[in-house]
Amino acid sequence: MRCPRCKQDNDRVVDSRASSDGGVIRRRRECLACFLRYTTYERIEETPLRVIKKSGERVRFERERVLAGMIRACEKLPVSIEQLEAAAANVEARCQEEYDREVPSSVIGGLVMEELRKIHHVAYVRFASVYREFKDVSQFLDELRPILEAKPGHDSKGGAGS
Repeated sequence: MRCPRCKQDNDRVVDSRASSDGGVIRRRRECLACFLRYTTYERIEETPLRVIKKSGERVRFERERVLAGMIRACEKLPVSIEQLEAAAANVEARCQEEYDREVPSSVIGGLVMEELRKIHHVAYVRFASVYREFKDVSQFLDELRPILEAKPGHDSKGGAGS
């Protein structure tokens, strides 16, 4: 590390401490040439996850966009923002676990549908109808069929937690 005063690359670490969340290490250093003490921070270099859109364009992954789509699908339904935030976090975590740098938008859409299906069936169908761009009613009915044929005891009008 170069000294900010004399620009020499000759120092020693006087003290090291991890931040409370463990994501950063703070180091106090002393230049051996001019004896200036200064602080440096060390953190993991993270490569932001990028989304490959249908057009081939690549954009930065934004959990807020995922959450906004889920909120739209859940309008006027008894679904809390906390449930949706947790679901959006699950989508982001799975994308980061399963994809190194780039994830296709189709994968994100599929993960969002999985999460919405667990939360509320109506929200799931709303999202699927926009995301899958149904061309006719038969495609829509094909998507509804597994929900309607669900095990007894599940409410076909709502979903888990309704």
